Amino acid sequence: MKLNKSLLILIACCLFSTVTFAEKTSRKAYIAKYKKMAVDEMKRTGIPASITLAQGLLESGNGNSTLATKANNHFGIKCHDWTGPSIKIDDDKKNECFRKYKDPYQSYKDHSKFLTTRNRYAFLFELKSTDYKGWAKGLKRAGYATHPRYAHMLIKIIEEEELYLLDGSFKKHKSHYSGKSSFEKSIGDLDLRLEVANGVHFIKVIKGDTFYNLEKKMGVSRAKLLKYNELPKDYVLSIDQILYFHKKRGKAARGYNFHLVKSGETLYDIAQKYCVKLKRIRKFNGFSKRHEVAVGDRVYLRKP
Repeated sequence: MKLNKSLLILIACCLFSTVTFAEKTSRKAYIAKYKKMAVDEMKRTGIPASITLAQGLLESGNGNSTLATKANNHFGIKCHDWTGPSIKIDDDKKNECFRKYKDPYQSYKDHSKFLTTRNRYAFLFELKSTDYKGWAKGLKRAGYATHPRYAHMLIKIIEEEELYLLDGSFKKHKSHYSGKSSFEKSIGDLDLRLEVANGVHFIKVIKGDTFYNLEKKMGVSRAKLLKYNELPKDYVLSIDQILYFHKKRGKAARGYNFHLVKSGETLYDIAQKYCVKLKRIRKFNGFSKRHEVAVGDRVYLRKP
């Protein structure tokens, strides 16, 4: 039977709509596909997996947005200081520049890097990895997105899909270390011990850590570790001390204006805790190199 032209067009449109619909990724399918990436990044950086996944779901429309399908950009991260491939899309303004990645995993890694290396997000890493509500509200407060209900939308997704259960895997993962030797803990799982303060990665030294082992694992020389942490050339690592793998900042994260000295604390301890260069803290407070703090003293961490 010969079909008229109008009927053929109608059938074609219906088939196209069906195919298009079938290709759409559902929320649950997205979670199943990307939850491991989110958990891996949580173990590496401390960003809650629930937050990463909820942002990915929201920003990418369950992976169906133009940014996600054409640029593998799942978090709506704009170019900023980006020197890699990019794509132009209308957003808040016309033809805005967004980052383009070779695969979704690069997008997830860059999302972690974006949050851990920008001072305005540093205060988030003082929150527990299970505090998804605090993280959601903090992201909005720090200006990650312009939508007035951004935090509410993240929390809604997390609670509807019970994504907060993924955040508990961080605790399980950490407790798994207890049966290993000190050397295995310090070297084999070093990347999983990384924490962040003021946007800079650090570890707390444990038994078995040496400058040689850390240099071999992290690719950061002993000389640089000493410089980054303002330590003397003959220094020997001590257990529980904070050790940064990059330069410390010139001021504390926003919201940390001063510190009240506690018993046993030195000015250096405070500088390490907030990841601020010691000379900058001295400058903020007018302290000489010989100045010693006392319990109850107010030490400014940013320009007062």
